[in-house]
Amino acid sequence: MSKILTLTPWWLEDYPPLSDSSFAIDIQWFAAEDEGRTEDPTEQKIRKSREEGKVAKSSEFTSAIVLLFPIIVIGILAPYMLRQMSEMMHFFLSISVQSEVGGEGRIVKAFVLYFMKLVGPIVIVAFSSALLSNILQVGFLFSLKPITPDLNKIKPDLIKFVKKSFFSSESLFNLGKSLFKVAIISVIAYINIKKELENIIGFLSSSFSYSFKAIAVISFKILIEAALAMLVLAIPDYFFQRKQHLESLKMTKQEVKEERKTTEGDPLVRNRLRERMREIMTQNMLQKVPEADVIITNPTHFAVGMEWSRDSMAAPVVIAKGQDNMAQRIKSIARDNDVPIIENKPLARGLYAEVEIGEIIPEKYYQVMAIVFAEVYQMNGKEQEVS
Repeated sequence: MSKILTLTPWWLEDYPPLSDSSFAIDIQWFAAEDEGRTEDPTEQKIRKSREEGKVAKSSEFTSAIVLLFPIIVIGILAPYMLRQMSEMMHFFLSISVQSEVGGEGRIVKAFVLYFMKLVGPIVIVAFSSALLSNILQVGFLFSLKPITPDLNKIKPDLIKFVKKSFFSSESLFNLGKSLFKVAIISVIAYINIKKELENIIGFLSSSFSYSFKAIAVISFKILIEAALAMLVLAIPDYFFQRKQHLESLKMTKQEVKEERKTTEGDPLVRNRLRERMREIMTQNMLQKVPEADVIITNPTHFAVGMEWSRDSMAAPVVIAKGQDNMAQRIKSIARDNDVPIIENKPLARGLYAEVEIGEIIPEKYYQVMAIVFAEVYQMNGKEQEVS
């Protein structure tokens, strides 16, 4: 049984009560099934969503990667960055006492140069990290659809927004996730600071350089451990986002039918096309019946028209076949065109079941067909050798 959350928001006071309370919200109310979207998304729906930039992606994973790699770079480049900052301070302090500093252009150029030296490597690594995290999650994908202006978003659905922001499973998950992250980082900071507490107290009697380096080491450890913890926490978040994404893509049964009509064509149209194709094939088949050398019947249910030419065919070919009414039509056309009709029940059934129109007969029927054609030639008074 799902839990019930009871409240009376002012914008829904005019709505009729759902229970004894003023307003009751079932937590399952926000599931896709309750909107009629019970069907799993089709491959076309997923592909279209991807083309529009709607993919399963965890911002937590991206944040963790963007936090971790720049911190590592800072740790590696710390001596270089300290030298650059010392050089920068020395430069600006030295020119600050000069009467002529070489114009404002010199100061601006120096500022930009030092800024690029200090911030440039970190920016490059952060950008590369963000790009890498997105590629790992969604692959290579570029779409302008998410940033394309949409006039429908100017007037959002307030009730739907409140539902999604405060009462959906996603919002509850995000709240719990944020609180858990704060707790994890607090624990990491507490453990590291407690471990170095005696050294921190000793900073009162230590030199500035020693204290600065010690605090930098402690801070670096906290940042690295926090970033790794965030990366671990991002893994379940990614699977949650993936599940939510697939949930958001669920379709109604009507949507599935409409998509099938679009991709495969209307079933009524397809059936009509099949009927038309059968009609055309039937007409073509009946037109070839007068060209047959013999019609083999069983005698009422099946009729198979055979053609054979020693000069152009390796074996007799089925040029027409039919069952029941079609068999009667084939025999009627054969009589009108003086095509011999031979009754052979096993042969007629076998050829009808095993050989399609336009195919030569299997080798196992060669001997019996030779007998049939010999009988046909006798009926026609022909003296031909039958092999």
